Amino acid sequence: MNELIEKAALLTEEMLPYIQKFSGKIIVVKYGGNVMINDEIKKSIMKDIALLKSVGIKPVVVHGGGPEITKEMRKANIMPKFVNGLRVTDEAAIEIIKRVFRKIVNEIEEILESFNVKAKSAEECLEVIQKDKNLGLVGKITNVEKDKIMKIINDDKIPIISPLGIGEGKDYNINADTAATKIAIALNAEKLTILTNVDGVCENRKFISHLSIKDAKKHIENGIINKGMIPKIEACVGAVEAGCRKAHLINGTISHALLFEIFTEKGIGTEIVQNGTKYH
Repeated sequence: MNELIEKAALLTEEMLPYIQKFSGKIIVVKYGGNVMINDEIKKSIMKDIALLKSVGIKPVVVHGGGPEITKEMRKANIMPKFVNGLRVTDEAAIEIIKRVFRKIVNEIEEILESFNVKAKSAEECLEVIQKDKNLGLVGKITNVEKDKIMKIINDDKIPIISPLGIGEGKDYNINADTAATKIAIALNAEKLTILTNVDGVCENRKFISHLSIKDAKKHIENGIINKGMIPKIEACVGAVEAGCRKAHLINGTISHALLFEIFTEKGIGTEIVQNGTKYH
């Protein structure tokens, strides 16, 4: 009985204020490659997203898929190449990317629908130009077709967005963190949450729960934030600078990390805010 009382207290005392606060608000979730390789984790994350939808929050899912793309390219005897963390993409690679993304979208839709939540792919909603001729078919976003995404939301479904852009009649690959940022900005989202496989930012082995934009940039400059964390933190910074109340980097391999981040006072992961004052 005491266990049941404790569960009820958690729901009413801690979760309820946040459910009320975020009901009706758009939250963009970037579902990254390293948290997509385990079936149990996939289902756990999608169950959390289904719960968000069921309590009145409007989640938008932007997926990645780097590990699966690399795997399929190697099967096709194509050696993956990267420049500054961006995949060099030719015609053969883009066809593999499109095929992998279709599979991922179908899988996300199926899992969400198993939890009685409807989802739909938001196609051709990112307009791009070529980012750099040395990268090939890699796009820089010039416009987000907000109306296409909002139509899916208004139809009571969760938009699922692949990081693919259209430009001059061609398909372009886009960095998924960047795509999630631009989408969050265009939708005036309350939050951008990037799921990854690390706990967040650490300095001298000490976890940093929240960072101002100024400190985040400083940590990139001095190397505290480095390697693959740089584009993720830059994505969070870009979203907050453009008006999102908060951006958050969390470890999606932790069971129910998304719910801890949204519905608890302490939260989880590293949040990026305008001035360093903890916001929830």
